[in-house]
Amino acid sequence: MIYFIGAGPGAKDLITVRGMRLLQQAKLVIYAGSLVNPELLEYCATDCRVLNSASMTLEQVIAAFREADPQAVTVRLHTGDPSIYGAIREQMDALDALGLAYEVVPGVSSMNAAAAVLHAEYTLPGVSQTVIVSRRAGRTPMPAGESIPELAAHGASMALFLSAGMLGELCAELIRGGYAPETPAALVYKATWPDERVIRGTLATLPELAADVGRTALVLVGGFLQGPYDRSKLYDPSFSHMFREAEK
Repeated sequence: MIYFIGAGPGAKDLITVRGMRLLQQAKLVIYAGSLVNPELLEYCATDCRVLNSASMTLEQVIAAFREADPQAVTVRLHTGDPSIYGAIREQMDALDALGLAYEVVPGVSSMNAAAAVLHAEYTLPGVSQTVIVSRRAGRTPMPAGESIPELAAHGASMALFLSAGMLGELCAELIRGGYAPETPAALVYKATWPDERVIRGTLATLPELAADVGRTALVLVGGFLQGPYDRSKLYDPSFSHMFREAEK
């Protein structure tokens, strides 16, 4: 059986228990190069074959799947959660065409880890109840209606992947789309890795503050990074729901 596993954001112990156990059972692991913490491979048995997909094409990955023992555990180890910029759909479609069985094991996304590092909550009452997950156009173009300025017009909380290398252009487009220059912004580099870095600023200041940061970073934008915000109704004593009566 083939398992697509989300490795989590970086720290070895932030993979799921299911993902860890499958790594321990695996006879073949194909992992996503420098994006996955190599410490995770310490869960593998000594007789496990390990391939780094950084230098492989889709066709080579699928060929490795085909050659693997169908009775053994094969792991495709992706960074974060594989449903977000994981390029797994094309792999699953190829496996469907070949009649090879597979399962997907979700993981902790770097957007969750970045919020945790910042002690932030994306969905603050009175600030934002919507999170936009996107990226700036690069070699992969954006579909119609999904440009950064168009998304910025919503004023929602934003988590932007694969855009740190174009930070100046990104912040300029966010401002052009409607965010004020003083909108809180943060860049989190390799959240939960040993060399993690956190840089806080605004859309106006972040490009200069983070000029020396590498590409493996997430950009977060919105009032949720600072506040003020409204108290949640869920734990408000004056608010009743099916499990609790309001206090008088």
